Amino acid sequence: MKTKRLLLRRFIEQDDADLFDYLSDERVVKYEPYPPQTREQCKERVHLYAQSPDFWAVCLTDTGKVIGTIYLAEREQFSMEVGYVFNYAYQHKGYATEALWNLLSLFFSEKGVHRIYAQCNPENSASWRLLERLGFTQEGRLRSNIFFNSTEEGLPIWQDTFVYGLLENELKVFE
Repeated sequence: MKTKRLLLRRFIEQDDADLFDYLSDERVVKYEPYPPQTREQCKERVHLYAQSPDFWAVCLTDTGKVIGTIYLAEREQFSMEVGYVFNYAYQHKGYATEALWNLLSLFFSEKGVHRIYAQCNPENSASWRLLERLGFTQEGRLRSNIFFNSTEEGLPIWQDTFVYGLLENELKVFE
């Protein structure tokens, strides 16, 4: 899928260096359930992404560089879950809005999707602001529902999660 500035496509094995470029960055993975990734981990990850219909590579049309990942997976009752990670150097430039809007539009119009939802850390204001810009509504806050890290004693460090939802007729229009 082509947009004004981007190409959205499936991952290929050769994307591992671009994936490493952003998944090795602490600022990018701060709210992800994994630490900064090594080159080897990115090779393994891109192999899994390339085999899955749920992962989309977000590429610049002029260079082909992969600048982000979108996860869009089917759930029950015509629903999907969306997630995304973008290279820090390309954040706050409208790329995530452009990529997500086009992909969500496609899934609503051609795939019969009724609802798309996302979950994010309440401290990740850039993420929930993006969702709201697209028309998502905050549906709730799950309290201490998940942990990605543990204390030195091995106890979980619990965190809250915002849940956002979007119905087909709520997707905002962008030109």
